[in-house]
Amino acid sequence: MKMHNSKGFTLVEIMIVVAIIGLLAAIAIPNFVSARATAATNACLANLRQMDSAIQMFQIDTGGWPTATGWSTELATYLRNVPTTCPGSSSTSYSYNAASGTVPAYASCGTHGNVAGVTPSS
Repeated sequence: MKMHNSKGFTLVEIMIVVAIIGLLAAIAIPNFVSARATAATNACLANLRQMDSAIQMFQIDTGGWPTATGWSTELATYLRNVPTTCPGSSSTSYSYNAASGTVPAYASCGTHGNVAGVTPSS
């Protein structure tokens, strides 16, 4: 009688392992994409909060609001790096909305809005 000393995996075993890896990837990849989007949104909102704090500090120190054209230069005193684009959308730039009437100056993002509690129609 001949003894077969075979080592290795059968085709069925390999197919089961590939199916398990595919199932884990199907669960993990959408969660990863969602986590990246949430992180980008949170980074944008954190940038807006920092910019609004700098705008408020500028107003306290100078008694006036930053100008509409030089706001990023004027805020450079209060921020190490003045953010210019949204981390969630590299094509969306931050904008500065100058004070008007009772609405204070604030920074906003075209994608995520603002954190100053100001509605664009105000």
